[in-house]
Amino acid sequence: METFIQLVFTGLQIGAVYVLFSLGLTLIFGVMKVVNFAHGQFFTMTALLIAVILPFFTAAGLSVLPAYILAVLIGIGASLVFGLILYQGGLRFFQRDLEGSFILTVGVVMLMEGIFLHYFGGVVRAVPPFIEGSVNFLGVNITMQRILLIIVSMVFTIILYRVLGSTKIGKAMRAVSIDHEAAMLQGVQYKKIAFAGFMIATFLGALAGAIMAPLAMISPTVGSDYLVKGFIAVIIGGLGSVPGAIVGSLFIGMIESFGGFFYDPSIANIAMFALVMITLLVRPKGLLGNG
Repeated sequence: METFIQLVFTGLQIGAVYVLFSLGLTLIFGVMKVVNFAHGQFFTMTALLIAVILPFFTAAGLSVLPAYILAVLIGIGASLVFGLILYQGGLRFFQRDLEGSFILTVGVVMLMEGIFLHYFGGVVRAVPPFIEGSVNFLGVNITMQRILLIIVSMVFTIILYRVLGSTKIGKAMRAVSIDHEAAMLQGVQYKKIAFAGFMIATFLGALAGAIMAPLAMISPTVGSDYLVKGFIAVIIGGLGSVPGAIVGSLFIGMIESFGGFFYDPSIANIAMFALVMITLLVRPKGLLGNG
């Protein structure tokens, strides 16, 4: 029983990161109808900057928690600037153009990974936990760091739901995702809504990198791993569906947790891709996608 609880909690922790990551992918596709392959670079940039900046702050005399908060603000801020440049310099010209956006964002991935390798090197970095201690739940010790990760993911997922369901900009995003031409005829300013959706998605990707940094080994290509899992999650749940992204992410987290424990990570990855193929055959638009 203890092993089962531990695996479930591990699956929730893994899935929580994928939820934030895949919500960004889903939001961009829903509003702009493009697939942003550079989404993982927001994750990587934030995590790398935290790993590099944190030691400087702690060496200057700051304790770990305030140093981490400052590093997170800098990392997310840098990713938002990068997202702004990517949108204004490229993606705004390829909205609703899958082929053009694919070529652009894949090129950005190759460029950014080269830049990260050049300036940060290929060394794997670790970020120390900023919250110590653990709690005992039904005989299983769960670290406070992992509990905080799940709480942060839940809070921002609820906030996104509230924004999409109750605010003017959220309703405009939903209208655009259904029929952007009809939404424009009703007075929705599509360009502004697309920009807002992209920047929110950028923030979610950067936030995923920030909360995962103390729990992962950070490398210049770490975002690509999460990009693959994020795409698997949204394909299973339904590309463009927010509930689908959440369900798909948690499902992938559980497969990774249980499959990695009872078999090995390679078997878990094979199971994920097999599930994607089955989903596409049975329900091409995903479990909660339209149609």
